[in-house]
Amino acid sequence: MYLYTALLGLISGAVAQSTVDYSQYVLTSNGEASGGNTFPGVSLPFGMVKLGPDMFTGSDSYSGAALNGNFTGFSMMHESGTGGSPKYGVVSQMPILGNITNPLVNLNDTRVSSDITSVGYYKASLGSNITVELSATSRAGFYQYTFPEGKGTPNVVVDVSHVLPSYRKQGLSQNYLGGNITVLEDGHYEGFGDYNNGWNMAPDWRIYFCGYFESPATSKTFIGTSLNGSAVVSYGTEKSASSKTRLGAIFSFNTTTVVSRVGISFISSAQACGNVNSQIPSGATLSTLTNDAKSVWNTEVLSKVTTTETNKTNLQLLYSSLYFMHLLPSNRTGENPLWTSSEPYYDDTFTTWDLFRCTFSLLHILQPVAYEEYIRSLIDIFRFEGYMPDARSSNFNGAIQGGSNSDNVLADAYIKGVRGAVNWTTGYQAMVKNAEVTPANNNDPRDNSSSTKEGRGALPDWLLYGYITPKYGRSVSRAVEYSFNDFSLYQVATGLGINDDATKYLKRSRNWVNHWNPNATSLGFHGFLVPRSALGFIKQDPLSCGGCYWGDAYYEALPWEYSFNMHHDMNTLIALSGGPSTFVNRLGTMFQPGINTSGRSSAFNNTIFNPGNEPSFTTPYLYNYVGRQDLSVVQSRYIAKSYYSPTPGGLPGNSDAGAMESWLIWNMLGLYPMVGQTTFLIGSPWFANTTIQLGGGKTLAMTTVDGSESSFYVQSLKINGEPWNQSWLTWNDVFENGGTMDFVLGPQPSNWTTGPAPPSPASMVSDTANPNSILTPVPTAPDPKSHHSLERERRKIMLREIAFVILAITVVTISCAGIWYWRKRNATVKVDVDDQEKGPKQEGVSARENEYSSKNYKPKLSRWMRWRPMGAPKGDLKRSLTTNNGLKSISEDTMVDVRESDDRSPRKVPMIIVKGLHETSSEEALEPWTPSGTNRRIFDERI
Repeated sequence: MYLYTALLGLISGAVAQSTVDYSQYVLTSNGEASGGNTFPGVSLPFGMVKLGPDMFTGSDSYSGAALNGNFTGFSMMHESGTGGSPKYGVVSQMPILGNITNPLVNLNDTRVSSDITSVGYYKASLGSNITVELSATSRAGFYQYTFPEGKGTPNVVVDVSHVLPSYRKQGLSQNYLGGNITVLEDGHYEGFGDYNNGWNMAPDWRIYFCGYFESPATSKTFIGTSLNGSAVVSYGTEKSASSKTRLGAIFSFNTTTVVSRVGISFISSAQACGNVNSQIPSGATLSTLTNDAKSVWNTEVLSKVTTTETNKTNLQLLYSSLYFMHLLPSNRTGENPLWTSSEPYYDDTFTTWDLFRCTFSLLHILQPVAYEEYIRSLIDIFRFEGYMPDARSSNFNGAIQGGSNSDNVLADAYIKGVRGAVNWTTGYQAMVKNAEVTPANNNDPRDNSSSTKEGRGALPDWLLYGYITPKYGRSVSRAVEYSFNDFSLYQVATGLGINDDATKYLKRSRNWVNHWNPNATSLGFHGFLVPRSALGFIKQDPLSCGGCYWGDAYYEALPWEYSFNMHHDMNTLIALSGGPSTFVNRLGTMFQPGINTSGRSSAFNNTIFNPGNEPSFTTPYLYNYVGRQDLSVVQSRYIAKSYYSPTPGGLPGNSDAGAMESWLIWNMLGLYPMVGQTTFLIGSPWFANTTIQLGGGKTLAMTTVDGSESSFYVQSLKINGEPWNQSWLTWNDVFENGGTMDFVLGPQPSNWTTGPAPPSPASMVSDTANPNSILTPVPTAPDPKSHHSLERERRKIMLREIAFVILAITVVTISCAGIWYWRKRNATVKVDVDDQEKGPKQEGVSARENEYSSKNYKPKLSRWMRWRPMGAPKGDLKRSLTTNNGLKSISEDTMVDVRESDDRSPRKVPMIIVKGLHETSSEEALEPWTPSGTNRRIFDERI
């Protein structure tokens, strides 16, 4: 296995030293700033430990590092080149001077000079005059602190609750959940921390740690009252502490030079101790570890590509790029806490959406053993979790940005002959699971329409319609990727002899055409990928992708850009685009400066082409499909020379775990891979002599003649000594068994590509076919206000209907309340209780009815009732007669004569039956409804 776990413990005599120190050309700060987000700390290739600084700047620090801000710690785990939301920044130490009365106050420090970084070494100079120096192995880290003399007590704070925070309010901030730290009798400490969330929305996970100091120390543990406050619950000499709030320990020393060795493990504290003691034994020195790290990088990575080039800038670009594309993923074989398996285990894939386009193809060439291990790891994760990861961190899948692009990685490996220990039967089952079974929705706040954890969340639409409606976020960009994913299944099914599946998935791979609206226009061109609903195409500006984010129709690229992304079906695309000549013009428009686009910044001279995001990676090379290889060279070389430099701001976008750097390396080599195929498109090499070590003693040797910064057009090419007239080659030509490529370059284009165009394996038409035969006529949906309009209009209608129902219910409720209130104020007289057998006579009421009304009445009334008689005059009513019981029926027999106060003629009014309640007694009496101005019958409550 491609493991570095025990390597450094046996480094002396065990690792062959490279004769050239290529690490001198690696700038470990390259791409750290301006959105590159690369990790400038220390790590080995694919190392589990990435030891480096954590900075507070008030904004997200994805790798922990930043060129400004304050240090909050130096922690053992980081990502590199990522976006979304920070991850890790756990298992931290922070040096502090002086007497610490509250370990939660003033636990940061400033920077007084720029950090010094190189392969295997990092140095920071703090504002308190403390110097921090770091080195690392694959599973352990080395800290060396130099404190100033006479400035106070040297301390090191171990903060278990430390994580990289997020300020973007996406619901993706990491959380510390709890942990333990214990200081053992010999002075070393052990423990664990539990955390969750981050960019992949990971559930709870745990990391164990084990730390040693090479000098005696006194220690205190501390517990805070909360996660964010500065008050402490406990701060004393207790040797062990556990808490779900702030938690850690402080170690104080009597020496100004303090060395610490720390190991981590996902299995146990004992395994963390084993990792550090085997890889960084007591007595190890900073210089030894640094040199050992350089040796590993030189031997295992940097020497895989050698050149006679002497231009320092070019050498820095080449070797820095090789370095950064080998930081992730992390090889965690033997550190999987979720299941036991004899298969390799890799984590921290960020993300396959970024890496499948050209990074994994380059790893296949440079690291064939690790590459096969990674393929096996994907399949093993499927075996135990049900889906292969397209993104993974802290042992959990998450953040599927488009399709199930692990399918593309497997297909690329299969079609290029990777067999070894890969179980392709299970691998294909994993691909079919992606293609046929919809994963459960994980309700990602970025897009809760379907799963972003794994698989294909929009699969129901894809299977039912052959396109994806705006019901799902990223509907168009997902359709593009689902098409390519199905092509990947076609490739593997064909190789395995599963012919029915091959036929089905080949057909599905062409469903991208269901989003192609031939009437969509932009900048004089017709035909673009647009959103689609059951009613037809939805109007869309090809120069706008809205927010270009998770809930939009296009993810991180414009419709213009995605409309070039059918790399398995290029002949169909060219036909729909208007043929070869128009296709050339369309490509040229992609690189034309000064075009206003919507949904992103005005970087890159306002070109449609965006070198800072992966969907456009292949586009500069597509000229090869229409006989203009010279323009592929011009455009791709311009991008590389314009947007890449060996500086902290030297990347056009996020490094994305080395995806950007991989693109640059391919351009330097003069080749570009077409994923899922054996095809490589030919560009123009930068160097006079380049040798690539392919493994197994095989090499690819590349030479150029007459090349320079102004002389880069291919005049002629020989492959394996034979003249070559195609703008492409295959894996078998130069990689399977090694080979040679010999270029003659010149200052002007030449017509050397007289051979056939690159293959278009999913196409069923030639580039001269009638495009009308490709498309099924689709109407245009009602003119919307945006690309989501149909669904938004439906939602608006539904919301209007809901609002109407709510309004109706509200009106009825208010009306009923009004009636109730009106009856309360205007029904009948208020009746009090009086202790009389027959009660006093009511003036204006006949003796018979008066007698009847109080017959058998007993004085046990006390409660209230509201009632409004039918037909009562609105303006002539007193306050209500009330009790807490109901009314009985009213009939003509209960009508009596009542004389108004103005002595008008008596008239009939209804009588009511009053049911009184007091404790456990109850009785009834008839009472007249009394208009205003008449006497009221008065009762007094009495037992």
